[in-house]
Amino acid sequence: MQHECRITVLETKVFADLQEKYLADPKSGPCPCFKAGDTFLLKRTPKQDDFYHLMNGKFCGEAWDANSRYVYSALQGGAIMKNWTNDDRMMIACCNDGTRPVIFKIERIDIPETQEEEEWLSKQNFKNSTDDAYTG
Repeated sequence: MQHECRITVLETKVFADLQEKYLADPKSGPCPCFKAGDTFLLKRTPKQDDFYHLMNGKFCGEAWDANSRYVYSALQGGAIMKNWTNDDRMMIACCNDGTRPVIFKIERIDIPETQEEEEWLSKQNFKNSTDDAYTG
């Protein structure tokens, strides 16, 4: 089975009060790299390795640092954050910028290559409920 990973920007936030108090440029505003709705599809094949090449500069380094472990897990076919989200193939994460964080949805996309893999995948339940939730 092949796996891809889709990253979608859900939201960008700005904490103007923290920027005013702590930043060299107190009017920095929102992240200049992303906007809500931006989508990135990552592949890891012999011809295209978006993980190893850090998306060829298409992604902010700080955001990549915060999200790359989830992306790697997805590209390997693993549970991104087992029993944390309502679907083990998905994670909600954010970048490290405390005054203008960007919220990302990271999804594992399963691509069956055989009928057997397709049948196996159709029988899986990746959903979680409150009873399954890991709460730390």
